[in-house]
Amino acid sequence: MATKRNGTTKLLILAALVVIVGLIIWLLPSAQAQGGNQQNMDAAIANSTLVKVGDKAPDFTVEMLNGTVLTLSSLRGKVVLVNFWATWCPPCREELKYVQKDIVDRFAGRDFAFVAISRGEARAKVEAFVKEHGYKFPIALDPQQTTYKLFASNYIPRNFLIDRNGKIAFFGVGYDAEEFKHLISEIEKTLNSK
Repeated sequence: MATKRNGTTKLLILAALVVIVGLIIWLLPSAQAQGGNQQNMDAAIANSTLVKVGDKAPDFTVEMLNGTVLTLSSLRGKVVLVNFWATWCPPCREELKYVQKDIVDRFAGRDFAFVAISRGEARAKVEAFVKEHGYKFPIALDPQQTTYKLFASNYIPRNFLIDRNGKIAFFGVGYDAEEFKHLISEIEKTLNSK
């Protein structure tokens, strides 16, 4: 009886090992494909980014939700973070939750300006969204994507950090906690450089 139980246990262990090895072999091509997909995504983002680090930021004029007009060149001498977003974009919505406290309030009183530009949406939709969420930071409208198309051709959210001399110091695409922390450190670094 003990020998039969011993043989059954060995057989079960062997079967489990075969299943585990089979899963590893099966998942390996999938993991490699995901790496390929990340490379494809990185290439697509690079191809859709029209300005690079070190380039002079294209000047633009946008209408703000409060009715005023803002021109990027009027902010020369400040570090400026231009954020492109849309109300329908889940990563944009997630990122915007942290902007007031972690960016606007954190860098208040310094030579820093934050400009969130709603990409491709009508004023009424943006106003309703802002009211619903209680956002107080500056929001601009880009209903025809005219300003966005100076910087990129696809993907949001996008952040372009512009140094005091009007040059692109950093840009980021998408939102996750690590990307956002990196953005904050880039703002700090750019503010501290003279």
